[in-house]
Amino acid sequence: MNVLVACEESQTVTKAFRAKGHEAFSCDIISCSGGHPEWHLQQDVTELLQQDWDLLIAHPPCTYLSVVQNIWFKEKYRERFPNRPQQREDAVEFFNLFVNAPIPKKAIENPIGIMSTRYRKADQIISPHYFGDRLSKRTCLWLTNLSPLIYDKSKINPNPVPFQIWELEIRSKDAAFGGELGKRARSKTSDFIANAMAEQWG
Repeated sequence: MNVLVACEESQTVTKAFRAKGHEAFSCDIISCSGGHPEWHLQQDVTELLQQDWDLLIAHPPCTYLSVVQNIWFKEKYRERFPNRPQQREDAVEFFNLFVNAPIPKKAIENPIGIMSTRYRKADQIISPHYFGDRLSKRTCLWLTNLSPLIYDKSKINPNPVPFQIWELEIRSKDAAFGGELGKRARSKTSDFIANAMAEQWG
């Protein structure tokens, strides 16, 4: 299949599909860190969504969509962050680019947040530890012409590390984690989930 993995600089999902023989490409406005620039389209994704793809997997930025950001929209922070409401609307609009993309099979990923009410309830909520990873991080999937990901209950990690705890551990060891490095690490898809996507949707 021709696969577009939007808003992915890590190339984790792209490489998982490539390993299965698919023509997969990552896309982001920044350069990739996954080691395969020949599979990376560094550009705005808008025009690409009109091209001939069989499958779209999109990871739109969650900065203004996640439920953990709701605190900053309270009245007491209005003067400090006057642009937040518009930034959220812009984020919703960008999310909807993927919703409306004319691609037959689609998966849109985001943390638990406002899109479950602004768009629709997610088709599935997963976590990396369901697939054997050490991390726990609840993630929503909105699916079009794709089945929910199946995971083997015997492989669920019984003692997962909450993502916030993992982040604190890394911050204590690497001061740079709070900057761009940390942003990239937080947005990286679990290898375990990427492999499940490639195996089941590929």
